[in-house]
Amino acid sequence: MFASYRDPNTLQTLEKVRDASKETQIVLVKMDVRKKNEIEGVRNIIEDTVGDKGLNLLINNAGAFKWLGFPEITEEDLLFHFSNNAVGPVMVLKGMLPLLQKSAAREVTGMRISRAAVVNISALLGSMTELNDQQIMISHNIQAMGYRISKAALNMAMRVIANTVKDQGILVVNICPGWVKTDMGSERAHLEVEESINSMLKTFSLLNESHHAALLDRNGKTVPF
Repeated sequence: MFASYRDPNTLQTLEKVRDASKETQIVLVKMDVRKKNEIEGVRNIIEDTVGDKGLNLLINNAGAFKWLGFPEITEEDLLFHFSNNAVGPVMVLKGMLPLLQKSAAREVTGMRISRAAVVNISALLGSMTELNDQQIMISHNIQAMGYRISKAALNMAMRVIANTVKDQGILVVNICPGWVKTDMGSERAHLEVEESINSMLKTFSLLNESHHAALLDRNGKTVPF
Protein backbone atom coordinates (compact mmCIF):
# COMPACT_ATOMS: atom_id res chain seq x y z
CA MET A 1 0.00 0.00 0.00
CA PHE A 2 1.21 3.48 -0.88
CA ALA A 3 0.15 6.64 0.96
CA SER A 4 1.08 10.06 -0.35
CA TYR A 5 1.67 13.26 1.55
CA ARG A 6 2.27 16.83 0.42
CA ASP A 7 3.87 18.52 3.42
CA PRO A 8 6.67 16.76 5.34
CA ASN A 9 5.76 18.86 8.38
CA THR A 10 2.41 17.06 8.69
CA LEU A 11 3.73 13.55 8.17
CA GLN A 12 3.43 12.34 11.76
CA THR A 13 -0.11 10.94 11.44
CA LEU A 14 0.77 8.84 8.42
CA GLU A 15 3.93 7.61 10.10
CA LYS A 16 1.86 6.41 13.07
CA VAL A 17 -0.46 4.51 10.72
CA ARG A 18 2.50 2.97 8.91
CA ASP A 19 4.26 1.94 12.10
CA ALA A 20 1.08 0.47 13.59
CA SER A 21 0.30 -1.61 10.51
CA LYS A 22 1.19 -5.25 11.18
CA GLU A 23 -0.24 -7.08 8.16
CA THR A 24 0.13 -4.48 5.40
CA GLN A 25 3.32 -2.75 4.34
CA ILE A 26 2.70 0.97 3.89
CA VAL A 27 5.11 3.00 1.78
CA LEU A 28 4.97 6.77 2.27
CA VAL A 29 5.61 8.85 -0.85
CA LYS A 30 5.74 12.62 -1.32
CA MET A 31 3.35 13.89 -3.97
CA ASP A 32 1.80 17.27 -4.61
CA VAL A 33 -0.92 16.61 -7.20
CA ARG A 34 -0.12 19.97 -8.81
CA LYS A 35 3.45 18.91 -9.64
CA LYS A 36 3.98 16.69 -12.68
CA ASN A 37 7.47 15.61 -11.61
CA GLU A 38 6.22 14.37 -8.24
CA ILE A 39 3.40 12.39 -9.85
CA GLU A 40 5.91 10.78 -12.21
CA GLY A 41 8.27 10.06 -9.32
CA VAL A 42 5.56 8.28 -7.35
CA ARG A 43 4.51 6.27 -10.41
CA ASN A 44 8.10 5.09 -10.79
CA ILE A 45 8.28 4.08 -7.13
CA ILE A 46 5.04 2.10 -7.41
CA GLU A 47 6.13 0.47 -10.67
CA ASP A 48 9.47 -0.57 -9.21
CA THR A 49 7.64 -2.12 -6.26
CA VAL A 50 4.71 -3.93 -7.90
CA GLY A 51 6.26 -4.79 -11.26
CA ASP A 52 3.89 -6.36 -13.79
CA LYS A 53 1.11 -6.78 -11.21
CA GLY A 54 0.15 -3.16 -11.65
CA LEU A 55 -1.97 -1.02 -9.34
CA ASN A 56 -5.45 -2.31 -8.54
CA LEU A 57 -6.81 0.68 -6.59
CA LEU A 58 -6.13 4.40 -6.82
CA ILE A 59 -7.85 6.61 -4.24
CA ASN A 60 -7.73 10.24 -5.33
CA ASN A 61 -8.02 11.97 -1.98
CA ALA A 62 -6.40 15.36 -2.61
CA GLY A 63 -8.61 18.31 -1.78
CA ALA A 64 -8.57 21.96 -0.77
CA PHE A 65 -11.28 24.17 0.68
CA LYS A 66 -11.77 27.87 1.38
CA TRP A 67 -14.89 29.85 2.22
CA LEU A 68 -15.48 32.54 -0.38
CA GLY A 69 -18.69 33.38 -2.20
CA PHE A 70 -19.86 35.76 -4.89
CA PRO A 71 -19.07 38.59 -5.58
CA GLU A 72 -16.07 38.39 -3.21
CA ILE A 73 -14.66 35.45 -5.21
CA THR A 74 -11.29 36.03 -6.89
CA GLU A 75 -9.53 34.48 -9.85
CA GLU A 76 -6.81 33.24 -7.50
CA ASP A 77 -9.35 31.43 -5.33
CA LEU A 78 -11.00 29.76 -8.31
CA LEU A 79 -7.67 28.60 -9.74
CA PHE A 80 -6.52 27.37 -6.32
CA HIS A 81 -9.56 25.11 -5.98
CA PHE A 82 -9.59 24.01 -9.60
CA SER A 83 -5.91 23.01 -9.64
CA ASN A 84 -6.17 21.02 -6.40
CA ASN A 85 -9.62 19.48 -6.70
CA ALA A 86 -10.09 18.89 -10.43
CA VAL A 87 -6.88 19.17 -12.45
CA GLY A 88 -4.73 17.38 -9.85
CA PRO A 89 -6.83 14.19 -9.62
CA VAL A 90 -7.09 13.99 -13.42
CA MET A 91 -3.31 14.27 -13.77
CA VAL A 92 -2.72 11.67 -11.05
CA LEU A 93 -5.07 9.26 -12.80
CA LYS A 94 -3.37 9.97 -16.12
CA GLY A 95 0.02 9.22 -14.55
CA MET A 96 -1.14 5.98 -12.90
CA LEU A 97 -3.21 4.75 -15.85
CA PRO A 98 -0.55 2.35 -17.22
CA LEU A 99 -0.35 0.66 -13.79
CA LEU A 100 -4.14 0.36 -13.58
CA GLN A 101 -4.22 -1.10 -17.08
CA LYS A 102 -1.69 -3.75 -16.08
CA SER A 103 -3.80 -4.75 -13.10
CA ALA A 104 -7.02 -4.81 -15.13
CA ALA A 105 -5.41 -7.00 -17.81
CA ARG A 106 -4.80 -9.78 -15.28
CA GLU A 107 -8.55 -10.56 -15.34
CA VAL A 108 -10.90 -10.69 -18.27
CA THR A 109 -14.36 -9.81 -16.97
CA GLY A 110 -16.16 -7.55 -14.53
CA MET A 111 -15.35 -4.32 -12.72
CA ARG A 112 -14.40 -4.33 -9.06
CA ILE A 113 -11.91 -2.95 -6.57
CA SER A 114 -9.79 -6.10 -6.64
CA ARG A 115 -9.30 -5.85 -10.41
CA ALA A 116 -8.65 -2.17 -11.17
CA ALA A 117 -10.46 0.87 -9.82
CA VAL A 118 -10.21 4.61 -9.27
CA VAL A 119 -12.15 6.06 -6.36
CA ASN A 120 -12.23 9.84 -6.28
CA ILE A 121 -13.13 11.56 -3.01
CA SER A 122 -15.67 14.09 -4.23
CA ALA A 123 -18.48 15.98 -2.51
CA LEU A 124 -22.23 16.44 -2.64
CA LEU A 125 -21.40 20.14 -2.86
CA GLY A 126 -20.29 19.38 -6.42
CA SER A 127 -23.82 18.31 -7.39
CA MET A 128 -26.00 20.95 -9.03
CA THR A 129 -29.04 18.83 -8.16
CA GLU A 130 -28.17 19.00 -4.47
CA LEU A 131 -28.10 22.81 -4.54
CA ASN A 132 -31.86 23.12 -4.24
CA ASP A 133 -33.97 25.87 -2.68
CA GLN A 134 -33.69 24.28 0.77
CA GLN A 135 -29.91 24.20 0.60
CA ILE A 136 -29.72 27.77 -0.66
CA MET A 137 -31.66 28.87 2.44
CA ILE A 138 -28.63 27.75 4.48
CA SER A 139 -26.45 30.73 3.60
CA HIS A 140 -23.05 29.13 4.15
CA ASN A 141 -23.87 26.44 1.57
CA ILE A 142 -23.34 28.91 -1.27
CA GLN A 143 -20.26 30.58 0.18
CA ALA A 144 -17.88 27.78 -0.83
CA MET A 145 -18.06 28.79 -4.47
CA GLY A 146 -14.59 27.76 -5.61
CA TYR A 147 -14.89 24.41 -3.87
CA ARG A 148 -18.32 23.72 -5.35
CA ILE A 149 -17.24 24.57 -8.90
CA SER A 150 -14.07 22.48 -8.66
CA LYS A 151 -15.90 19.41 -7.33
CA ALA A 152 -18.52 19.73 -10.08
CA ALA A 153 -15.63 19.80 -12.55
CA LEU A 154 -14.13 16.68 -10.91
CA ASN A 155 -17.44 14.83 -11.20
CA MET A 156 -17.73 15.65 -14.90
CA ALA A 157 -14.06 14.92 -15.62
CA MET A 158 -14.31 11.47 -14.08
CA ARG A 159 -17.52 10.71 -15.97
CA VAL A 160 -15.69 11.51 -19.22
CA ILE A 161 -12.72 9.36 -18.19
CA ALA A 162 -15.00 6.53 -17.05
CA ASN A 163 -16.59 6.35 -20.47
CA THR A 164 -13.17 6.48 -22.10
CA VAL A 165 -11.75 3.51 -20.17
CA LYS A 166 -14.95 1.45 -19.74
CA ASP A 167 -13.76 -1.26 -22.15
CA GLN A 168 -10.48 -1.67 -20.25
CA GLY A 169 -12.02 -3.06 -17.07
CA ILE A 170 -11.07 -0.03 -14.96
CA LEU A 171 -13.85 1.02 -12.58
CA VAL A 172 -14.16 4.78 -11.99
CA VAL A 173 -16.32 6.04 -9.13
CA ASN A 174 -16.73 9.32 -7.25
CA ILE A 175 -17.72 9.12 -3.59
CA CYS A 176 -18.64 11.70 -0.96
CA PRO A 177 -17.33 10.84 2.51
CA GLY A 178 -19.82 13.17 4.21
CA TRP A 179 -19.02 16.17 6.37
CA VAL A 180 -16.16 14.79 8.44
CA LYS A 181 -14.26 16.19 11.41
CA THR A 182 -10.91 16.67 9.69
CA ASP A 183 -8.67 19.72 9.32
CA MET A 184 -10.77 20.65 6.30
CA GLY A 185 -14.16 19.70 7.74
CA SER A 186 -13.52 21.28 11.16
CA GLU A 187 -15.07 20.30 14.47
CA ARG A 188 -18.43 21.60 13.23
CA ALA A 189 -18.75 18.56 10.99
CA HIS A 190 -21.27 15.79 11.64
CA LEU A 191 -19.11 12.67 11.26
CA GLU A 192 -16.12 11.26 13.07
CA VAL A 193 -13.30 10.12 10.80
CA GLU A 194 -13.75 6.47 11.78
CA GLU A 195 -17.47 6.54 10.99
CA SER A 196 -16.92 7.93 7.51
CA ILE A 197 -14.06 5.56 6.68
CA ASN A 198 -15.91 2.48 7.93
CA SER A 199 -18.92 3.34 5.78
CA MET A 200 -16.80 3.92 2.69
CA LEU A 201 -14.83 0.69 3.14
CA LYS A 202 -18.08 -1.27 3.24
CA THR A 203 -19.17 0.50 0.05
CA PHE A 204 -15.82 -0.15 -1.64
CA SER A 205 -16.28 -3.90 -1.27
CA LEU A 206 -19.64 -3.72 -3.10
CA LEU A 207 -18.57 -1.58 -6.06
CA ASN A 208 -19.09 -3.03 -9.53
CA GLU A 209 -19.89 -1.98 -13.10
CA SER A 210 -23.32 -0.66 -12.00
CA HIS A 211 -21.50 2.12 -10.13
CA HIS A 212 -19.20 3.06 -13.02
CA ALA A 213 -19.10 6.85 -13.62
CA ALA A 214 -21.46 7.53 -10.70
CA LEU A 215 -21.31 9.88 -7.72
CA LEU A 216 -22.16 8.00 -4.52
CA ASP A 217 -22.57 8.93 -0.90
CA ARG A 218 -20.50 7.04 1.66
CA ASN A 219 -23.19 4.36 1.98
CA GLY A 220 -23.31 3.64 -1.75
CA LYS A 221 -26.42 5.62 -2.67
CA THR A 222 -26.23 7.21 -6.11
CA VAL A 223 -26.39 11.01 -6.13
CA PRO A 224 -27.48 12.85 -9.31
CA PHE A 225 -25.10 15.59 -10.35
